[in-house]
Amino acid sequence: MADNSVLTVSIVTPDGKVYDHSANMLVVSTRSGQLGIMANHVPVIATLNVDAARVMHDGKEDEVAVNGGFIEFSNNKATIVADSAENQSDIDVARAENAKQRAERLIKQAQEAHDKDAVLRAQIALRRAINRINIGSK
Repeated sequence: MADNSVLTVSIVTPDGKVYDHSANMLVVSTRSGQLGIMANHVPVIATLNVDAARVMHDGKEDEVAVNGGFIEFSNNKATIVADSAENQSDIDVARAENAKQRAERLIKQAQEAHDKDAVLRAQIALRRAINRINIGSK
């Protein structure tokens, strides 16, 4: 890469590439907290939370709903490998609202049945739906 002040951000899922762009800065939410990455950052590998990946470039900010996974950064290339990810413009907020309501129902049913595994699965589904709503509603 000729310009040492930019980095390349790629977000991939099992279904393929979701995002690929050069950037001035990337901000992700890791298990240890928020991580901001600019060009020439030290190499890093971190596990990601269900949250937005914010990519700043050309005076704009893109947000991608990232649902878990990890980030690897080295040589000014950030690669996010996510369980699933969705660009802000592709999020169907009404569908995400329905997923949120469904997850809330499942949590209640699982709690009544004392099914801890089902509660955990439904809580993850709820976090993913809320993440999509937060990003898609902007």
